[in-house]
Amino acid sequence: MLLVGRELPSGEADPQVMLGPDQLVNAAEDLLVVHGPNDTARPCGPGRAAPRTVYVNRMRLTRERIVAAAAELIEREGVTAISMRRIAAQLDCAVMSLYNHVPSKDALLDGVAEYVMSGIEVRTEPDADWQDQVRAQARAFRQIARAHPRCTMVVVSRPNNSAAALRPFERALATLAGAGFSGADSVRIVRAFIGYVMGCLLREVGVAPSLAHPDDVASRGGESDPAEFPLLTSLSAELGRRDHDADFEFGLDLLVRAVAELRPAMHS
Repeated sequence: MLLVGRELPSGEADPQVMLGPDQLVNAAEDLLVVHGPNDTARPCGPGRAAPRTVYVNRMRLTRERIVAAAAELIEREGVTAISMRRIAAQLDCAVMSLYNHVPSKDALLDGVAEYVMSGIEVRTEPDADWQDQVRAQARAFRQIARAHPRCTMVVVSRPNNSAAALRPFERALATLAGAGFSGADSVRIVRAFIGYVMGCLLREVGVAPSLAHPDDVASRGGESDPAEFPLLTSLSAELGRRDHDADFEFGLDLLVRAVAELRPAMHS
């Protein structure tokens, strides 16, 4: 017989479900499995040994563990691999036990987006101006995107209204509003920076396997005709160098300078 129950604050078991020897259970994370002989329900008589009870603690199944497992699976195989059955197999638990913490696949993907965005850490000096703040925010987003490239694609492809997901956007909009930009222009500027970071991510880590690096395409195609492509030929050595950090900072500086140029016109 299996007796499934919760642990009371006193440490004793609070029986919830009694199962026969031909029944199987995959207990949830906060349950104890109590093992005893089949005749536990009968009173103990003379010469009958009292039923022996053994408590087996299980690893706690939480929303955080489920979301982390989903994020790991997305990074390894892509978002199309996500299913409640795959997550259950990865955590070695019953599929239905996941629904105690995550009601649906959509809720699971929302949790992954929240998990990624909550990891953004912006570091700036207290007296930093708005341009330095914008740079720091873009760098922080890039850092988390590089750590979770495929999960970041989930972030930008679906709306998420959790506090963790909205907080970086609120901070970015507040920075621009404090610099004097209008609400509409602030939204456009934030979108431009997100697009820039995501473009750099695609080029750097190749999130989409079908998007090959331009240099790789050129190398597979053989030598280009110098007469038809004189600049590509003369700059082949430079094109072959890949310094993603330097490229990112160069483009980030261009964006910040362009946004700064718009600012006086907005106040004229």
